[in-house]
Amino acid sequence: MQVKIVNKSKNPLPRYESAQAAGMDIRCSLSEPVTLQPLERRLFPTGLYIELPAGYEAQIRPRSGMALKRGITVLNTPGTIDADYRGEIGVILVNLSSEPVIIEDGERICQMVIAKHEQPQLVEVDILGETERGAGGFGHSGVK
Repeated sequence: MQVKIVNKSKNPLPRYESAQAAGMDIRCSLSEPVTLQPLERRLFPTGLYIELPAGYEAQIRPRSGMALKRGITVLNTPGTIDADYRGEIGVILVNLSSEPVIIEDGERICQMVIAKHEQPQLVEVDILGETERGAGGFGHSGVK
């Protein structure tokens, strides 16, 4: 599969960092560094525009290293980029740490996973089929 991409940033194209990686790293495109204060959220531009094939989406996900080491995560994770969207990819980051964090131009701020999806037809019914689990959820199976 090929995905068309326009890169209006000064940064290299996204790429997979290992042979088996599911996500490719996305960099921010900034004219100057941005300081994210504790609990502050902000939309970061990437300078990237993509054209996905019908039936696919791009999922924007946090980078685990940024989350663990700096307390930075993607707020609406996973963010979804639909196949018919042609605008710039923007990434909403939030600082969950207790310290200000500086984000630099070209910094890898998230990862993007391209995934196939379906648009099922919903069929309204009065009852659903029975299962052993039933309506159990939110910890119904216990702690251990």
